[in-house]
Amino acid sequence: MDLQRLESYQAGAGPDYTDHILHKTVLVGDSGVGKTSLLVQFDQGKFLPHSFAATVGIGFTVMLLGDSGVGKTCFLIQFKDGAFLSGTFLATVGIDFRNKVVTVDGVRVKLQIWDTAGQERFRSVTHAYYRDAQALLLLYDITNQSSFDNIRAWLTEIHEYAQRDVVIMLLGNKADVSSERVVRSEDGEMLAREYGVPFMETSAKTGMNVELAFLAIAKELKHRAFQQAHIDEPSFQIRDYVEAQKKRPSCCSFV
Repeated sequence: MDLQRLESYQAGAGPDYTDHILHKTVLVGDSGVGKTSLLVQFDQGKFLPHSFAATVGIGFTVMLLGDSGVGKTCFLIQFKDGAFLSGTFLATVGIDFRNKVVTVDGVRVKLQIWDTAGQERFRSVTHAYYRDAQALLLLYDITNQSSFDNIRAWLTEIHEYAQRDVVIMLLGNKADVSSERVVRSEDGEMLAREYGVPFMETSAKTGMNVELAFLAIAKELKHRAFQQAHIDEPSFQIRDYVEAQKKRPSCCSFV
């Protein structure tokens, strides 16, 4: 559901969102038969006449999780479009998603990123999607203590509903608002070590570590996929990679 339609539902136009059931439809067929054009026609109501490159062959689903207001939607838009939308956001209803292709060690990797509602009343909807995600980015707001305190509850839900080997990364968002900080960086580091997950602080406003978070996830998922396919792949540890990259300027390649 695009942002314009999403806002119309949030504003009360159209049917009550509680009456909606989310379904998935998969397009299959030989390369070149027009699957991508069919999807673009449905999503955007137009036909793109130029030749498409074949759809990326390796792809993964990444979910953004965390309390309402921690900045998940802004985080996604910063990654997808390189922009920060200032002003007050209406809370996401149910599930929204965006796609982006990243280049990892010369391999094109498609990420489908699901932006989820943080409010309790939508949890039954988001729970149904946990098992389809290969990676989860769990966000809290460094200026909101309760959003950090609730991380343990989110991790409990993840362990209950998600795949056993799902990739998890903990992110302390809104790091640009340092004057209003109430959660220390050290507290985030300690919690991440307790659960054995990588951690970094991010800013959807400035873009700090946003691309790095997604690239680290993409590298880990690509590494796992190649291992399963018995393709020679250099060893990779996502936590070591994140710690090393946090000390360097971003070197990500995005298309």
